[in-house]
Amino acid sequence: MKKLIIVLLLLTPFVTANGFTDEEFKKHVEILKQKLPGKEFTIVVQKPFVVVGDLPANVLRDRWARGTVRWASSKLKAAYFSRDPDHILDVWLFKDKESYEKYTEKLWGKVPSTPYGYYSSSQKALVMNIGTGGGTLVHEIVHPFMEANFPDCPPWFNEGMGSLYEQSSDKNGEIWGLTNWRLAGLKAAIRLGKMPSFKKLMAMNDEKFYGEQSGRGYSDNYAQSRYLLYYLQEKKLLRKYYQDFIANQEADPSGYNTLKQVLGENGMKGFQKQWETYALNLQYPEK
Repeated sequence: MKKLIIVLLLLTPFVTANGFTDEEFKKHVEILKQKLPGKEFTIVVQKPFVVVGDLPANVLRDRWARGTVRWASSKLKAAYFSRDPDHILDVWLFKDKESYEKYTEKLWGKVPSTPYGYYSSSQKALVMNIGTGGGTLVHEIVHPFMEANFPDCPPWFNEGMGSLYEQSSDKNGEIWGLTNWRLAGLKAAIRLGKMPSFKKLMAMNDEKFYGEQSGRGYSDNYAQSRYLLYYLQEKKLLRKYYQDFIANQEADPSGYNTLKQVLGENGMKGFQKQWETYALNLQYPEK
């Protein structure tokens, strides 16, 4: 019979930016142990998260907890986020499609609608089919940090930031978004003339952004948001935009006027044409 393995990475007394102590993490793990759906699961504390999965213990610990989760969290905090998530969150990593669907249904009563993974604020969990790769994991890590640091963040920016870093690398010590598979859909929408104005995109509420009211589906909304932020990144304006957006959010909840200011643009129609040409010239994979 396989043994339950609990790995606690608690080297020195430590309190997170939101006040969670070592003792609170230990209590959280004790409660989590009672929820585990099988003996093959391992738990690794990788602050500010707790990582749990049915992968081999060393893979879960070294590749995913100490690797991806720690790397992404530390880089995102260095670039943007002063606060850790408001709760101790569990990162569930299931080894493959079968495991992901089986245990998600067992734990939460339904099979997920996405084959990759998702973040649930109500479940206080990030849930992944890690067999599809780590891109979705990094994407979803963005969301609880955004929730804690920018609670009124509009969907275009929340998903744009998550999507930007689902394909990323370390560049001179910073997390850096790379072109990815969303580029093909973006180019198709541009060529078909189906790209909404940035003003319209940025004003969308959750229903419009995630739904299909535009007849395009949300994939292109994700792509347009991602590659607008990619453009700002490449122009070294993304951090400034984030900081100014936070500062101006009461007067400019969509971020549209702040975008105009950061870009130094009055005529956004002209900028959008320029950006569309820029996007059409991007390549994936990058060369």
